[in-house]
Amino acid sequence: MINVGSLDRVVRFVIGLALLISPFIPQFADFFLSWGMWKYAVAAVGLVLISTAMFRICPAYMLFGIRTCRAS
Repeated sequence: MINVGSLDRVVRFVIGLALLISPFIPQFADFFLSWGMWKYAVAAVGLVLISTAMFRICPAYMLFGIRTCRAS
């Protein structure tokens, strides 16, 4: 039931990692200071992207019938 391809997987992991750690890095903390609790939502989205990259299954892709990987 894999529906996330290799390139999609790498892009998801990189963007997810950036979203997960950026609210907590001191250089970017000033940007997220006024966001309040929303910075945790940004981190949660990053965690979801990393999870879908690791497990190679995207529920949204299933819902819309999208596959970015080759048929096996």
